[in-house]
Amino acid sequence: MNSIRTLLLGKSWLLPILAISWLMTPEKVSAQNKKTASRNATAVQSATYRNLFREAGYKQADIDAKVAKAYHDVFEGPNKVYFEVGDTMAYVSDVKNHDARTEGLSYGMMIAVQLDKKDVFDRIWRWSKKYLQHQSGPREAYFAWSINPQTMKKNSEGSASDGELYYVTSLLFAANKWGNNTGINYYGEARRILDAMWKKDGTGNIYNLINIDAKQISFVPEGNNYKWTDPSYHLPAFYEVWAVYAKDGHESFYKECADTSRVFLHRACHPVTGLNADYTEFSGKPHDTRWSPSAFRYDSWRVPMNIAMDYTWYGKDKAWQEDYARRFQGFLRSKGIDTFDDQFNLDGSRPEFILQAGPVKKLRHSIGLVSTSATLSLVNREKNSLDFVHALWKAKLEPFDDGYFDPYYDGLMYLFGLMHLSGKYQIIQPQTH
Repeated sequence: MNSIRTLLLGKSWLLPILAISWLMTPEKVSAQNKKTASRNATAVQSATYRNLFREAGYKQADIDAKVAKAYHDVFEGPNKVYFEVGDTMAYVSDVKNHDARTEGLSYGMMIAVQLDKKDVFDRIWRWSKKYLQHQSGPREAYFAWSINPQTMKKNSEGSASDGELYYVTSLLFAANKWGNNTGINYYGEARRILDAMWKKDGTGNIYNLINIDAKQISFVPEGNNYKWTDPSYHLPAFYEVWAVYAKDGHESFYKECADTSRVFLHRACHPVTGLNADYTEFSGKPHDTRWSPSAFRYDSWRVPMNIAMDYTWYGKDKAWQEDYARRFQGFLRSKGIDTFDDQFNLDGSRPEFILQAGPVKKLRHSIGLVSTSATLSLVNREKNSLDFVHALWKAKLEPFDDGYFDPYYDGLMYLFGLMHLSGKYQIIQPQTH
């Protein structure tokens, strides 16, 4: 003991370290190691999901109430975007644009299956199938992407590929959660879309949702729009789900698509700001459209959330994704965490062209981007990343001072963000029935 005391007197810097080691019993060390392992493990490995609100200090009862209120506001409250039709159907509407879109309908189904709202899920699916899914012809099993729910006139017969991506994944999850014998064969409906997708060879100018050569999701599986993409449609985590649960013989292709999407995002996201364009070539190069010069705008808000999902669920690109999260949140922080705008050039400068939403053309601090940027706190290991979690907690889904309000897109992104950060957005594995 004297020799140890003598050693310590000459090595005073060791005292704090040894004090900690003496205080850490084997049980405490084991618990700490398990906590570290759990943080590093992916959801598919551990079947656990981080509750970042709890880690940020909020009570579980308050977290549950926050998610429940957001669901109420979006699906049931006075500014809801979910509307029931008769006894068996319902739709989700982009109310400010007076239409229902496969984007919002399939989001509604994903929210419903995650939160165990079977009646809501079934109603939206029945409405989507009856009014939007093509039952014959070159587009058979695909969906018209937009319809006026009052007149039932389709605004387009063509598809937006992300709608089908969410439909298939939510149907596979529903099959795992509720089985296929409760009125809807969810797995059969998912397979119908996928099986039809693989028959689309250009006949009638209609193609696979995924560009077969590029192994990337198309913007639209039709004509020249099959030859470029939307970065926010890149959901590698969904392809991984298909590879396990679709069982359609294309497992290796879906895994290749997941890996290709991860590499694509490296190219599409700016090396300093992390920002990406709404639309790009398969190379990641920005793609201008007739309605908008390329920039980080509304579609792009979904990319950080998609990356956070892939990181949490499968964790196959952790090093790049952690660096991306630091860059992306760091850029927004530099613009003011409570004030950053919702559209940027990729280098972070103000865009000359502002894509209008609502009656007033202006940049805003939108709750949709506040929500999706906060999900990156699941990825960003920097301690101050929790600032984004607190910012989302304080955010309110309510009109701006000038009256502009988007309970549809902002509302859905807000609800998705709360679900991700509370651990309520999960890979749904087969249940015992």
